[in-house]
Amino acid sequence: MNVAIVGASGAVGQEFLRVLSQREFPIDNLLLFGSKRSAGRQYEFRGKQYTVQELRHEPEDFRGVDIAFTSAGAGTSKEFAADITKHGAVMIDNSSAFRMDEDVPLVVPECNAADALNRPRGIIANPNCTTIMMVVALQAIERLSHIRRIHVSSYQAASGAGAAAMDELLQQYRQSLAGEEVTVEKFPYQLAFNVIPQVDVFQDNGYTKEEMKMYHETRKIMHSDVLCSATCVRVPSLRSHSEAIWLETEQPVSVDEVRRAIAGGEGLILMDNPAEKEYPMPLFLQGKDAVYVGRIRQDLANPCGLTLWLVSDQIRKGAALNAVQIAEYLIKVGNVG
Repeated sequence: MNVAIVGASGAVGQEFLRVLSQREFPIDNLLLFGSKRSAGRQYEFRGKQYTVQELRHEPEDFRGVDIAFTSAGAGTSKEFAADITKHGAVMIDNSSAFRMDEDVPLVVPECNAADALNRPRGIIANPNCTTIMMVVALQAIERLSHIRRIHVSSYQAASGAGAAAMDELLQQYRQSLAGEEVTVEKFPYQLAFNVIPQVDVFQDNGYTKEEMKMYHETRKIMHSDVLCSATCVRVPSLRSHSEAIWLETEQPVSVDEVRRAIAGGEGLILMDNPAEKEYPMPLFLQGKDAVYVGRIRQDLANPCGLTLWLVSDQIRKGAALNAVQIAEYLIKVGNVG
């Protein structure tokens, strides 16, 4: 495989390098692209140094590329998509640019891998991180009974806003403890010692863009009429998102059935032993590939309702790993090149 990474210097771009190396992804040639600011930076991959090239409107830069992982923002993806795909590269895009386009598949391999085979524009979209981790768990339950409604509250780490946001959170903690004025640039308010009930910008209906992503993307990925109402909250942890989910199925499903489904589900790890205080927490699950699920209970307010808690590293499964898994699937079925 000839592979390109666009946005190589960002948090997700760096995670791409780690994931590709750890999973021994087959790479013959690797190209790194970035902004003018990051051009010239060097990164080591499998014992060899690679230099970031400036992303330009030069379609020949992507000649011979089989797979291009892009994570440089929606604007960049839209601007350069034609250049990237001109010579047949499969563009697996981590931005929001194409997710809801009818002619672009939105893929989570545990749920709808085959959708990646139908990509008329040569583009496959990676869903939003909060959606990815949720649907991996929901797909296991959907096989027991159709899910009609979802209510979800997300608790999203600073890393969801990028590497600079993680640095700002650490700086805010240091400044707060030292009694200094706190720097606030990456978030609407100080995040250290606080939670902010806003992720992304508000829409006319009172929901944020992040919350509406969960509504629309879940339906597209699961090929479902499910209704999803979300509240997304930024919390002062560094990495890995958490979600509290209430869902309603068409038929009653027992807690034991759900536990068995989660334990046997692809990409899932059951961590549900309240008696021993065993449940997923972001502090301990950074750098892990799976979606961890616990606190599984019957909903006391709904006989067809269930509630559960899950945690996943949103830079890995919520971004880089999911994209690499899409590429691995395409290679497995012989659908690249």
